[in-house]
Amino acid sequence: MNREPKVAVVTMEGTNNEFEAFNSLKYAGAAAEIVHIKKFESGARKVSEYDMIFFPGGFSAGDYIRAGAIMAARIKAKLLNDIESFVEQGNLVMGSCNGFQVLIELGLLPNTQGKWETEAALAVNISNRFEARTIYLRVRKNNCLFLKNFEDGEVIKLPIAHMEGRFVPKSQSILEEIVRRKMNVLTYVDSMGKEADYPWNPNGSVLNIAGLCNDRGNVLGLMPHPERVFFRETESDWTRGENRQGMGFRFFLSAVEAIKEKF
Repeated sequence: MNREPKVAVVTMEGTNNEFEAFNSLKYAGAAAEIVHIKKFESGARKVSEYDMIFFPGGFSAGDYIRAGAIMAARIKAKLLNDIESFVEQGNLVMGSCNGFQVLIELGLLPNTQGKWETEAALAVNISNRFEARTIYLRVRKNNCLFLKNFEDGEVIKLPIAHMEGRFVPKSQSILEEIVRRKMNVLTYVDSMGKEADYPWNPNGSVLNIAGLCNDRGNVLGLMPHPERVFFRETESDWTRGENRQGMGFRFFLSAVEAIKEKF
């Protein structure tokens, strides 16, 4: 089938980076649409109409209660069955920053027990302040569809901007399952590619976890913002180094290529 993958960038009051995500998906070859959550709640749009759902960053509902908790609660109230079916059918879901927080609150990640229950939290940064800068990450490919265009063990740079990004699992057994299944696909490292404490790990996440991908490889959540660096010119060191696409380009191209392989 020769068509562009359809992607919904889901927004509500307080989210941001939706236009960066929209443009990233568009230039990667997708037919992207910014969709307010109310359109899904009212039935004006159906989750099943899309090939991929993207949850952007920001401060959905002001991050009251916990970051991402209110948006997740609204999804659980009316859309959880639709999202569950969407994922089980092999469709793609991605969330960056606040979007990662929503996926954690929903139980889509890490989902080690398959029960769609909250198994972790993204708590306040260990520095107790908002952290915004470029950080280093090591890629652990596993079977994550969003990392098809990366090398296993590759060290990359992406921007972060968050107050609540410290990954904390509900139990030691959940953490052990994450490690055993190699779900921790993005790890904070220093400039030499080695795991290190703050400030290289900007929030104090357990095991330096910066991003998780589910067993099937079709749900990715990460604290950094690949949508902010789709173009080389938006990277913090864009005047230095080789002439290439922005680092974010590879995430979105991987997703689009994975969807097209399903057609």
